Amino acid sequence: MKTTKAAKSTPVKPVAKKAAKKNAQKATAASGKATGVAKKATATIKKAAAASKKAAPAKTVAKKAAPAKTAASKKAAPAKTVAKKAAPAQAAPKKAIVESHAALVRRARRINRELAEVYPYAHPELDFENPFQLVIATVLSAQTTDLRVNQTTPGLFAKYPTPEDLAAANPEEVEEILRPTGFFRAKTKSVIGLSKALAEDFGGEVPGRLEDLVKLPGVGRKTAFVVLGNAFGRPGITVDTHFGRLVRRWQWTDETDPDKVEAAVGALFPKSEWTMLSHHVIFHGRRICHARKPACGACPIAPLCPAYGEGETDPEKARKLLKYEKGGFPGQRLNPPQSYLDAGGIPAPPLGAG
Repeated sequence: MKTTKAAKSTPVKPVAKKAAKKNAQKATAASGKATGVAKKATATIKKAAAASKKAAPAKTVAKKAAPAKTAASKKAAPAKTVAKKAAPAQAAPKKAIVESHAALVRRARRINRELAEVYPYAHPELDFENPFQLVIATVLSAQTTDLRVNQTTPGLFAKYPTPEDLAAANPEEVEEILRPTGFFRAKTKSVIGLSKALAEDFGGEVPGRLEDLVKLPGVGRKTAFVVLGNAFGRPGITVDTHFGRLVRRWQWTDETDPDKVEAAVGALFPKSEWTMLSHHVIFHGRRICHARKPACGACPIAPLCPAYGEGETDPEKARKLLKYEKGGFPGQRLNPPQSYLDAGGIPAPPLGAG
């Protein structure tokens, strides 16, 4: 019995040991593989984390870039605001007066009567002694002031007193005299050509008819009516820049072409009033109703004017804008009428004075 037990139990231990070793080796190998897989997984996770870190700055940059757009829009915003604020000033429409033709005639004639009381001494503001001097002075007044013409013509007429004298003049000498008036070459050509036409076609005399005057070089309807009205006593409307500006402000017409303005305004008044009407309107445009800043607060016809408020309405400030005799400054003429001097007008200084 002892021998049998020993025989049975003896081979068992080596087999168990071998099996245990194999199982241990398998377990080690399995754990090694598992460790390798875990390492790979960890590496993958690390790579993914690194990639996400690299990607993160891009998102951050994008987020940082977004405020830049906001800043740009903030910078642009004030410009839009300014534009919105500026729009009403640019788009401010004039209030149109709705009135019948008869009402317009009454209002226009009342304005002229009011202006006649304000400017009883109204006159042409070019110095002249005869029709020839007036037509030459009027041609020279284009694109310059009457004052500059009045300061220039004494020297011109002293050297060339008649059309025949000026027709035979040396152009270069005339240019030098007329230089202060601007565009002196073109004006020299006009006055010499005009003088030749007077000498050759009209016996050295200025014609007293519109159709003859407008044939002279440099003479248009405006110049012709100045000459007719002030040298010959024949009525005419002088549409210069002041006249056109004021009659549109007063809504007598909305025309801009001088000939159409002349026709529209002429229809509102008797022909006998045309010359003095021109003086009244032009005087008012030069003294009170200025182009850029009219003195509305000092205007005697403010209640009749649909454009009241375009200029300074404060009476004290408006009075400081008045010109010539109204503001105590020299006028346009070196030799003005006595009535102008009696009203407080001051003669203009000669060329080169003070």
